Amino acid sequence: MLLVLSPAKSLDFESPVPTGKFTQADYLNDSAQLNQALRQQSPEDLSKLMHISATLGELNFRRNLNWQTPFDTSNARQAIYAFTGDVYQGLDVHALNQKDMAYAQNHVRILSGLYGLLRPLDLMQPYRLEMGTALPHGGNKNLYEFWGSRLAEGLNTAMKGHSNRVLINLASNEYFRAVDKKVLDADIVSPVFKDYKNGQYKIISFFAKKARGMMAAHIIKNRIDSPEGICQFNSAGYRYSAKDSTASAPVFLRKQA
Repeated sequence: MLLVLSPAKSLDFESPVPTGKFTQADYLNDSAQLNQALRQQSPEDLSKLMHISATLGELNFRRNLNWQTPFDTSNARQAIYAFTGDVYQGLDVHALNQKDMAYAQNHVRILSGLYGLLRPLDLMQPYRLEMGTALPHGGNKNLYEFWGSRLAEGLNTAMKGHSNRVLINLASNEYFRAVDKKVLDADIVSPVFKDYKNGQYKIISFFAKKARGMMAAHIIKNRIDSPEGICQFNSAGYRYSAKDSTASAPVFLRKQA
């Protein structure tokens, strides 16, 4: 069983990393191609392309110019320790021990607009390139066309030898759309997290993102290897609701945040 996460816009390349272990991403040649396309964009171009402020446009212009291989621990950081958004706050990576991290390395993949697929310990340099960005390159009008079926193929490879060919989708729609479902050789299970508000249960983005991270931590720490196992998830007040669930979309409800 494998699980996929989205990356995060917010990054940490300053705080200490608790391990010297690292791996190299599988698609760095593709990342280098995309970086060349990004380098052609001025700060103003980046602001318009990514719908970001002038300050962020300038920041990412400098990031693109500074991006270079080879990666090592002096110029890059392990992906799981670099992302700091809501999902990764829920995951709380610093609470994972060495055995947890070894398990995560084999059972977690992070979808990325620039890097394609990242294992937790794959090195990355700072960037901003959301999967939905309409960046033309090599005859492709956007990143979905650029990555094509390769991300699904990479996930298939990652699941070789796993007892269950199940993909737990904890990514956003924007990122999971990049996985070619016709090529993916796995059953897809997409957990849904809802909070009670104004008399009904609904998906609240901020809470749902953190819950996806907490679910990832639950799977990693408990070495869960079947879809049935994730139904035991009960972090932060969420509980599995059988009557609201299907096999491919288990629903977890919370009455009070």
